[in-house]
Amino acid sequence: MTPLHATPPAAIALMLLAMALIPAGDTAGKLLTDDLGAAPLFVAWSRFALGAVLLVPFLRGAGLSPGLLVDWRIWLRGVLVVAAIVAMITALSTESLANVFGAFFVGPILSYFLSALFLGERIHRGQTLMLFLAFLGVLVVVRPGFGMSLGTGLGLLGGVFYGSFLVTSRWLSGVARPRALLLSQLVIGALVLAPFALPRLPEFSAPVLWLTLASALGSMLGNLALVFAYRHAPASRLAPLVYAQLLAATAYGYAVFGDWPDAFTLLGLTVLMAAGAGSFLIRTR
Repeated sequence: MTPLHATPPAAIALMLLAMALIPAGDTAGKLLTDDLGAAPLFVAWSRFALGAVLLVPFLRGAGLSPGLLVDWRIWLRGVLVVAAIVAMITALSTESLANVFGAFFVGPILSYFLSALFLGERIHRGQTLMLFLAFLGVLVVVRPGFGMSLGTGLGLLGGVFYGSFLVTSRWLSGVARPRALLLSQLVIGALVLAPFALPRLPEFSAPVLWLTLASALGSMLGNLALVFAYRHAPASRLAPLVYAQLLAATAYGYAVFGDWPDAFTLLGLTVLMAAGAGSFLIRTR
């Protein structure tokens, strides 16, 4: 029996850093759409394009292969993350960070069960119980059939795409090294979104420039921190820490936009974070 809390401190620190950086990038993206009128497709494209450029200094020893971008499986993985990010950023243009992140968390739950179904990964009773609890939290946030907003619906859809992306990432983990896979998704995202984003370029200004860079940096550095975290500990041990994003998203939403979750959303987020904490404390074989 190996306790999840035996995870190396370096891996925990990197994972928590990633969970703070990724919603920070989304906060910058929301400022771009809400305050500066940037199109969600431009925000998504700039995140992929600039992320690819910003990743270059970290590519030494990444094991890049010229044939990587001709593999249809790599393109499937890339298109799934593009769909997830577009849905997420579009949702954030109409809804609060906490609500969207709460709905988006259907993704890790879905990936757990799809990985067991398609990849033969082992199901653990305790983690399964915690994930069912987390799903109840998502339902409380989304409230399907009880006035669910367009933003939370798009966040839920983005979570479905993201969960599928996580499964394909595990499926393709042996095809290339993590940094090469990260670069492939950034390049594919930039290529796929360019025809839709370039006609929607916002008017240039210093705030647009800095927020666009902040959005791309938050996303890229967050995902890079994830890559290095997974070098120190298995993904199964680190997965529960992904719920720290909910706390960060709620804090950013309140600090930057003055958005505080309503009672139902706060209850759902609390259930989600409790499920994450429970998963972290459970022992796995």
